[in-house]
Formats: sequence, structure tokens, C-alpha cells
Amino acid sequence: MSVEVVYALPDRHVSVEVELVHGATVEDALVRSEIEGLVEGLDLSRSVIGVFGDVVKLDRVLAPGDRVEIYRALTMDPREARRQRVHDERKQD
Repeated sequence: MSVEVVYALPDRHVSVEVELVHGATVEDALVRSEIEGLVEGLDLSRSVIGVFGDVVKLDRVLAPGDRVEIYRALTMDPREARRQRVHDERKQD
């Protein structure tokens, strides 16, 4: 079965399609993708992993066509980012 492993950066994304046996897990997909070697500084042991937007554990069994997503840590709280944008817009007026 085929699944996709993806990691998004601010300026680009890395996507690796891997072939796995039925019953393979998220961890199997991450290992097979070798994505840690493709993205400098990526540490899967410290990353949150999801499938189609739902956070999952590494032992989750995958289905054909699943997209395994590696999430980056937020650099700023989304509410604070919005406050900052509003502040900057007001300064321009």
C-alpha cells in the first residue's frame, strides 16, 4: 500500500511517498521515508505526528492513501500572532 509522509516548512514542504505492507504503522512509514535525512534539524523523537490532521501515536495502523504529517512547534501562540497583526495594521493607519 502507498502512503505519503509530509513535513511543511515556512518556505517549502517535503513529501515522500512510501510503499508499505498492509498492517504497517505510522512509525514504519516514518522510518521507510528516511525524511529525517532530508530535512536538516528534524528530530522525529520530539515531533508531533498526525494523519490527515488528527494527532496519532506511532503504533497507529495505516490505511492505503493515508498522509502522515509531521508537525512543527509553533513559534508564536496564534492568538498573540493575531494581536500583533492587528497592532501592526493600526500603526499603518
